[in-house]
Amino acid sequence: MPRLALYALAVCVLSVAAAVVSFARGSWLGIIWILMLGVSSNIAWYYVRKAKNDKAAAEGGDA
Repeated sequence: MPRLALYALAVCVLSVAAAVVSFARGSWLGIIWILMLGVSSNIAWYYVRKAKNDKAAAEGGDA
């Protein structure tokens, strides 16, 4: 898995933890953490797919 995807995945995990703590304390700031979770998960997905497509192109396949 690419390094940037791992970093984005770490941000996903930390965002979930921050959102849970924020909502548990009664703060609506957790919504910001949920939005950050969405963005970071999309970044992680992008880099995983990009690495897979780059590997397939290097092997000569189009998939």
